[in-house]
Amino acid sequence: MGNHTSAQSSTSSRLKSIFSGSVGNLIEWYDWYVYSAFALYFAKAFFPAGDQTAQLLNTAAVFAVGFLARPIGGWLIGVYADKHGRKSALMISVVMMCLGSLIIALTPSYGTIGVGAPVLLVLARLLQGLSVGAEYGTSATYLSEIATSKNRGFYASFQYVTLIMGQLLALALLIVMQQFLLTPEQLETWGWRVPFLIGAACALVALRLRHSMEETREFKKVEKQSGQNKLKELAKHPRAILTVVGLTMGGTLAFYTYTIYMQKFLANTVGLSKNEATLVSGAALVLFALFQPVVGALSDRIGRRPILIAFGVLGTLFTVPIMTAISNTHSPVVAFCLIVVALVIVSGYTSINAVVKAELFPAEVRALGVGLPYALTVSVFGGSTEYIALWLKQAGHESWFYWYVAASVFCSLLVYVGMRDTRKHSRFTY
Repeated sequence: MGNHTSAQSSTSSRLKSIFSGSVGNLIEWYDWYVYSAFALYFAKAFFPAGDQTAQLLNTAAVFAVGFLARPIGGWLIGVYADKHGRKSALMISVVMMCLGSLIIALTPSYGTIGVGAPVLLVLARLLQGLSVGAEYGTSATYLSEIATSKNRGFYASFQYVTLIMGQLLALALLIVMQQFLLTPEQLETWGWRVPFLIGAACALVALRLRHSMEETREFKKVEKQSGQNKLKELAKHPRAILTVVGLTMGGTLAFYTYTIYMQKFLANTVGLSKNEATLVSGAALVLFALFQPVVGALSDRIGRRPILIAFGVLGTLFTVPIMTAISNTHSPVVAFCLIVVALVIVSGYTSINAVVKAELFPAEVRALGVGLPYALTVSVFGGSTEYIALWLKQAGHESWFYWYVAASVFCSLLVYVGMRDTRKHSRFTY
């Protein structure tokens, strides 16, 4: 009876910690993606007058700059998480995100302070980049370690569920403001500041939730080794590091193409209105979030490698046809269906990439091992997605971008084929 009660208590505590960690992750990614969701409206506020593509290029460049800070965040907070615990590292990351959102919300427009506006925008995005760089590796590590071995893929998939829900909340708020609360003129003049203020306030809620989380058993086992040089220890795992880089490259590029960039693609290339582009993107993301735990649970049964290979093969073969078909349609319904097909394919990467990376490293360098090489890869391929796509469009070669995405997925496919299945060959001790 006592053991049964203890098991129930352990399960309850685990689920509470997963919930607290996931809610914090949701709020972090909401803050990160609000920038992209509202870029169509605040581009004029931070940059001098010009055509829409030029202003979007400027905001996309700042979006990419935020990614430059992600490896630094992955490194600094990854080391901190491996030395002092996952819980306190996750609390630090949410505080940094809160500060970044506040700066963006309160920065005067270009017309008021001139070049100071984009400078402050860049500083805020650098701060948020540090936060997201810290969040991914530590959150992936925490969710993977707090789960049981037989359900690790399922529980870890909630990192992308909450990541996608963060995007959805940003888009949902935009839809509500577009449809019911503000005129386009009000959104462009001051309304875009509201979601950043909301994000900063919600980050404080996430901080309180994370304060109540329990530390993972895996970290407690290696806590006494916290004095080690973590970068030196990480260097002992070159194959795992290269595997993270290779499996991330195509997946992150495909993810950012069909989620972050797609809203602008629908408005700027397909010719849908801003409202239609937002609705199509939001509806597709709802289904995308639902796919994650399904595929994550499937990986607990059949392994991680077959699912990654399926993503690699389908992504290589169908990226160009899907993107071409979307660009040639003028129907929101057709665009929605095509995007959903693409997101089903991408789920083969997003649902399990966190657990795969966590299973590649031992606990003493897991947060750093997951966070740093991932952040470096995302900075190069994810952070530049919008900029490259818009630059090629402006240069008159938009279709080249589709081939670029497909080629990157193919490179990742080569890694998937050559790697061992981490479910069977995990570095976890339980």
